[in-house]
Amino acid sequence: MFTKRLFIAAAAMAITTFAAPTWADNGLMTIIVNDPSNPYWLTEGQVAQKAAEKLGYSAKVSAHKGDTNTESQLIDTAITNKSKAIILDPANADGSVGSVKKAIAANIPVFIINAELNQSGLAKAQLVSNNAQGAAVGAMEWVKQVGDSANYVELVGPPSDNNAATRANGFDTVLSQYPTLKKVGQEVANWDRTQGFNKMQSLLQANPNIKGVISGNDEMALGAIAALKEAGKLNQIKVGGFDGSPDAVDAVKAGTLAYTVMQPVAQFAQKAVEQADSFLKTGKTGAASEKQLFDCILITKENAGNFASPFVLKQ
Repeated sequence: MFTKRLFIAAAAMAITTFAAPTWADNGLMTIIVNDPSNPYWLTEGQVAQKAAEKLGYSAKVSAHKGDTNTESQLIDTAITNKSKAIILDPANADGSVGSVKKAIAANIPVFIINAELNQSGLAKAQLVSNNAQGAAVGAMEWVKQVGDSANYVELVGPPSDNNAATRANGFDTVLSQYPTLKKVGQEVANWDRTQGFNKMQSLLQANPNIKGVISGNDEMALGAIAALKEAGKLNQIKVGGFDGSPDAVDAVKAGTLAYTVMQPVAQFAQKAVEQADSFLKTGKTGAASEKQLFDCILITKENAGNFASPFVLKQ
């Protein structure tokens, strides 16, 4: 695990310190992700970069790490560098709107991936996971493994990210159908493993008799698992995740994570670049609508060995 985390950190550093771009025949495509120390966003940037380069663009990948000021500066850089298009995983559903408008004013089309903007009609496309569908699938598996009568707690993502609320609401839609399932605690852990660990410690101290933890992403879930293991309660409490990250898949194989729900980030990151290329060449993305939903996939022990690469199942 330590070696894997070092690899991710090194890869993240490589992304955030990407060298000045060398222009290819079709020009520069700027790709802005959240935080590549998380394998989900690392894959997002890598896949988009590879897709852009395959289509004849140079690609510069950078990260805002959830900060709208940094995001704004990166958009300014993209404008200065005369980017042909911007692929953006926005820092904030509302706070990123201004940055997107700056790019549009500079006649640079923007393609949103992973996290939605709260304003339509700006981006040429918004390609996101079907979080409501994924949350429902995960919650049903959670009930299957935990049972329909238990006290449980929930770890949620940042309020600034619409995905956090969508997943929490999706969980509740399913779990509220079972009157003897009682949520006794909930904490915001901001998609972060360390925060997941700390918040799980607090939740466990206040609620020692829980039987389950449902988490809005894998990093928080893996933090919760570490806290439960330290407390000697991991064999008594089921934890469910969301993302389908490599570490989470390994945890599912090992039996420490009950399941995860894989977001098809590799699929929509590539698709966003392809739609950007289509728009630049034809004036159309080729998609029927701006917002496009990509269904998530439940990962359990039965299919956890079927990965071709991170976030990509074998055909």
